Amino acid sequence: MDGAGGPGEGPAQEALQSLSRRLQVQEKEMELVKAALAEALRLLRLQAPPNSLQDPGAPAPTRDSPAAPPGLPPTCSPSLVSRGTQTETEVEMQPSPGPPGLSNGPPAPQGGSEEPSGTQSEGGGSSSSGSPGPPGILRLVQPPQRADTPRRNSSSSSSPSERPRQKLSRKAASSANLLLRSGSTESRGGKDPLSSPGGPGSRRSNYNLEGISVKMFLRGRPITMYIPSGIRSLEELPSGPPPETLSLDWVYGYRGRDSRSNLFVLRSGEVVYFIACVVVLYRPEGGPGGPGGGGQRHYRGHTDCVRCLAVHPDGVRVASGQTAGVDKDGKPLQPVVHVWDSETLLKLQEIGLGAFERGVGALAFSVADQGAFLCVVDDSNEHMLSVWDCSRGTKLAEIKSTNDSVLAVGFSPRDSSCIVTSGKSHVHFWNWSGGAGVPGNGTLTRKQGVFGKYKKPKFVPCFVFLPDGDILTGDSEGNILTWGRSLSDARTPGRGGAKETYGIVAQAHAHEGSIFALCLRRDGTVLSGGGRDRRLVQWGPGLVALQEAEIPEHFGAVRAIAEGLGSELLVGTTKNALLRGDLAQGFSPVIQGHTDELWGLCTHPFQNRFLTCGHDRQLCLWDGEGHALAWSIDLKETGLCADFHPSGAVVAVGLNTGRWLVLDTETREIVSDVTDGNEQLSVVRYSPDGLYLAIGSHDNMIYIYSVSSEGAKSSRFGRCVGHSSFITHLDWSKDGNFIMSNSGDYEILYWDVAGGCKLLRNRYESRDREWATYTCVLGFHVYGVWPDGSDGTDINSLCRSHNERVVAVADDFCKVHLFQYPCARAKAPSLVYGGHGSHVTSVRFTHDDSHLISLGGKDASIFQWRVLGAGGAGPAPATPSRTPSLSPASSLDV
Repeated sequence: MDGAGGPGEGPAQEALQSLSRRLQVQEKEMELVKAALAEALRLLRLQAPPNSLQDPGAPAPTRDSPAAPPGLPPTCSPSLVSRGTQTETEVEMQPSPGPPGLSNGPPAPQGGSEEPSGTQSEGGGSSSSGSPGPPGILRLVQPPQRADTPRRNSSSSSSPSERPRQKLSRKAASSANLLLRSGSTESRGGKDPLSSPGGPGSRRSNYNLEGISVKMFLRGRPITMYIPSGIRSLEELPSGPPPETLSLDWVYGYRGRDSRSNLFVLRSGEVVYFIACVVVLYRPEGGPGGPGGGGQRHYRGHTDCVRCLAVHPDGVRVASGQTAGVDKDGKPLQPVVHVWDSETLLKLQEIGLGAFERGVGALAFSVADQGAFLCVVDDSNEHMLSVWDCSRGTKLAEIKSTNDSVLAVGFSPRDSSCIVTSGKSHVHFWNWSGGAGVPGNGTLTRKQGVFGKYKKPKFVPCFVFLPDGDILTGDSEGNILTWGRSLSDARTPGRGGAKETYGIVAQAHAHEGSIFALCLRRDGTVLSGGGRDRRLVQWGPGLVALQEAEIPEHFGAVRAIAEGLGSELLVGTTKNALLRGDLAQGFSPVIQGHTDELWGLCTHPFQNRFLTCGHDRQLCLWDGEGHALAWSIDLKETGLCADFHPSGAVVAVGLNTGRWLVLDTETREIVSDVTDGNEQLSVVRYSPDGLYLAIGSHDNMIYIYSVSSEGAKSSRFGRCVGHSSFITHLDWSKDGNFIMSNSGDYEILYWDVAGGCKLLRNRYESRDREWATYTCVLGFHVYGVWPDGSDGTDINSLCRSHNERVVAVADDFCKVHLFQYPCARAKAPSLVYGGHGSHVTSVRFTHDDSHLISLGGKDASIFQWRVLGAGGAGPAPATPSRTPSLSPASSLDV
């Protein structure tokens, strides 16, 4: 409305539009009622004796009457069933019980009255007849039997002349129910489809396309999927896991944002760090990674996120501690420490299973006795401090540390009986007596570091032992304190019980803001890394500053420092980047990653590149060949979805505000900026010919734009209106004229875009349509990927390979699955791959199917998997022989 209208004109106009929409819906419903009645009369003419209902001179049924779909037995005839605002043509059949043992439900009664049942829908509809079984159960409808099989709705007390009238009465009642149950989206008041089951005692027949459909249930809601005409039997579909396998090729990202003790250099020169459940061994120079990318190896023995690392004095063995978690069945996964060989990647020892709470926060190997012992601090409320025998995996001593967080732990390199911990407002010095190596006999006694005249900092994140035995601590005030060794003073309360104690002997103000990392170099100098000022400073004896460098702002603050070969330094940052360089020449990134939850992913149409976006508001283009970040821009808003134009010249990105952008992939300039609604966008997808762009929104609509100039220009073409919940996934047909879409209430709808964005009410006609991509998580070709007991949210993303051989699935349980395609058999087996430490939000194959990209949600990790085996680029497998219906042998409830 423009400004010329009165103050009440806007609401009045909206009310008129709402009334107009309701009137249109009611007119359509009246047409449905008329069609249903006409169908009932046609059935009566077919089933009644020749002279009972029709004069000899009466006209025969016209060709306009609804026809049965091809391939159905002659006893089948269509009827109209309404589900919400959508109407679908389905077939009413007189079911009869199949052979014994072919159904997992109760046997159907013989000769009894018609049983009450719900309305069939393809998703988000009313509940089905009887008990639908547990969520996720898939059921294949029984095929029709001979025409002379007794009808379930027949009654022995009814004479043949009364049966047509009874059937007409039931049909009229069903049509009346159809009118009462229908209504526009607005008239439902936003209620869940299951919350309006009709009036008390209403009875709805369940018209199934028997023998040519399968049904699965999610949260009790029936989802009907039509079997393509080319499939003779479900038994002929692929079974077993696919011949293709996945091998983890590269991990993008580094966990520096919220973890410490996360960066070391091994004796081999490899850099070791972690992200998600994977410990990465990265070789900066050479290796199989390609030009400029170095090489990676991966330790993947952990079942949940790794939180800390420690390297043995031999430079080969590594200890890594994981956090607690839960598995797919809700069973707790206990924190544990793995000690493993970095050369063979074999686990040598599992320490502390069942002994830690919440997670492992800090680790340290002893030094004076060649790494015979391991000290562990867990994340429980008391932050239990324990000492373990590395070779036997036995606990030697344990004590409650402090209720404050512990950020660092370490053995004195001169004396393994001395252990230091630091964290929130404390530095503790521990004396450990080993108890002659007897498990559990050791004791730990604590002395608290006294700050005295020096300001007590809020945090002491790091410390390092000097060659002369002194200790340097870095704190949140930007100070480096020197703690000197001295004889214990028995007169000082709390300071007795040990041969020596530590006190502050010097202080130097080193940084503005907190000091996150200290590193002792081989030449005896010390490096410190600052938080707020992002400075890296080298200190000589007496804490004299020798040299410094500043980390660029877009990489974040210094989180960890490790000394590489020669003068080379490795620096981990709080924005999950790993930098390489030195103080004189500066630093350049070798590993980069996102810093917050990831959702958006798309792969380039003809290059080994892919694009990601997420809650950190960064849009990143990655080079899959060089394993590097090609470019990154700040979106200013959360990016949730993206898709390349088939030309590769532009990319569309959907944001969480209803706004979507089109960017030039070379110049990174925004060439289009459009807003549709005010809800988040969940999917954007170009048609295969690049002429249309479909945008799925959480306002339940799909917006269609016509595209020109290789995607640079777009104009509104129409809207697909009819979903009763938010759009989750969509795919284009190969001819670019149709769309298949899924929604949050498990609907599967089909749209004729070229014909004006019309909803295709007869979903049966779309059973043979070929799809350019298959990312919808609901559909006949992929229903086998759903696990038993699924609540409908277990699968976040799905992607079919371009050669149509395999399907990759991202689930809510940190796993990537690989299935054969089509995956249309219940409980289909898959190959399962772990490594992500959070729900996997998206999976996509690269253009040539050589790699699969997967995104971790909260862990902000990006995994690049190499596809191995028989599934390389090549033609799709031969289409099964075409026959119109399933054989009786395949009519099992599945």
